Amino acid sequence: MREHRYSFDMPHSPARIWALMRECALCFSVSPRHDRWDEYDPMVLDMKVLEPGDENGEGLVRLLIFKKLGQNGTAREVVTDVVPEQSYTFHMGREIGTVRLERLGPDRTRLHFYEQFHMRKAPWKWFEGPIYRYINRQNEKSLRGFSRWLGDHPEFRADLVEQADQQASA
Repeated sequence: MREHRYSFDMPHSPARIWALMRECALCFSVSPRHDRWDEYDPMVLDMKVLEPGDENGEGLVRLLIFKKLGQNGTAREVVTDVVPEQSYTFHMGREIGTVRLERLGPDRTRLHFYEQFHMRKAPWKWFEGPIYRYINRQNEKSLRGFSRWLGDHPEFRADLVEQADQQASA
C-alpha cells in the first residue's frame, strides 16, 4: 500500500475555497460546473454524479474519468465525513483519501491532502511505484491549479472574500 500526503498554503479563505469545491471541483452540488476543470485540473476529463448526497455532499457518489498513462481510467468515489468549509473523505473501493482545510488567518488556508492507494492486479501492481508517482504529481498540480484559478478570478464568490483578502488586493 502507498500513502501520499501533500499540504500547501493558499491565499484564500476556507469559505471561498469550499464554494469552488461545491460548485465544480468536487461536485458537492446538484448542478456542478464542469466547464472549469480544464483550467486547473490536468487529469480529470469528465465526472458524472451518480448520487448527489445531502445538501453538504455527504453520501455523494461520483464517477471520475481521468487521464492515466496512455489511456483513460475511471474511479467511482463516495464522499463521507463532510464538514463544510473544513474537510471531507473520499472512498474508491478499498482506497481512501481526505481533503482538509486548515484556517491560518483571514486570508490564508492550508490545504491538506492524504490518499492511500494499492494496486492488486497484474500487470498494474508490478508498476505501482511509477504509476503512483505520476498520479501524485497530477493531484498536486491539480490542487495548485485550483488555488491559481481562485487567484485569477477574484470575482468568483467575492462575497466570501475576507477583510484581509480585500485589503491585500486594494
